[in-house]
Amino acid sequence: MSQENHEFEYKGMCINGFAMIFFTWILVPLIMLGLAMLGGENNLGISIGCNVPMFILFILGCCGYFTQEPGEARVMIFFGRYVGTCRRVGYFWVNPFLTRRKLSLRLRNMDIEPIKVNDKVGNPVLIGMVLVWKIRDTYRAVFDIDSASLGAANTTGVNARALEHFVRIQSDAALREVAGHYAYDDTGSHVDELTLRDGGEAVSALLEEKINERLAMAGMEVVEARINYLAYAPEIAAVMLRRQQAAAIISAREKIVEGAVTMVDLALKKLEKDEVCNLSEERRATLVSNLLVVLCADEPAQPVLPTAS
Repeated sequence: MSQENHEFEYKGMCINGFAMIFFTWILVPLIMLGLAMLGGENNLGISIGCNVPMFILFILGCCGYFTQEPGEARVMIFFGRYVGTCRRVGYFWVNPFLTRRKLSLRLRNMDIEPIKVNDKVGNPVLIGMVLVWKIRDTYRAVFDIDSASLGAANTTGVNARALEHFVRIQSDAALREVAGHYAYDDTGSHVDELTLRDGGEAVSALLEEKINERLAMAGMEVVEARINYLAYAPEIAAVMLRRQQAAAIISAREKIVEGAVTMVDLALKKLEKDEVCNLSEERRATLVSNLLVVLCADEPAQPVLPTAS
């Protein structure tokens, strides 16, 4: 799908609204009054005939006003033909026969509810994200999205529900695709591989890229996409919790053993240095075994004192 911008600036008549107020509500009524006075009672038909065009001009002058704030745009349509997009800020008057579709160009937040997907290794996970997006091409946003199923827009605006529905569906598809590129967590076989938990900026960058590819066809772009919810699916959450607990226990045991070996080594060197006692190899092995048992045990050791030599 081409991402070419189909929007162009409105080049038609766009008059300052206050100037048109002066023309419509002051100048035209004065002209009508002057024509009525010049015609008099004798030329009443001529007076009415001259004032009819001025009255029509007055009616047309009362239409066509609009106020536009920063961060807004209006798509101009003349009897079904796109004639440009007005992004100017202020109070204006345009051709009253133009249809003016109002669009907000401001940033919008969207919270994508967690969905169940399979990660790279096939584990079902729940993943959700927060999205910041805006309209980039007003032409595509108005003419390339079918909003009939969600309620047609009126002549002065665009159906915001249709835009949000389109963004939500496409973001859901992109999120499923990105989740399939990464594992939820480190499985131990590929310790240097990025995962959904620690991918951070890399995962967010890929997510923005995939969503932008889908939203470009409708003239919208993503400013930021971040994963804000990540968890294992309920059916495997308990199993994965036990796996994490086992990994934590193993890591703790490694630290305990490493510390115990260091302490035993220091104890033996201290005994030999201070010449407290001379240990045979057998007694030395027994001492090392007893110290490791005491230092690595989960519960306090119960000492046993010999009563005979």
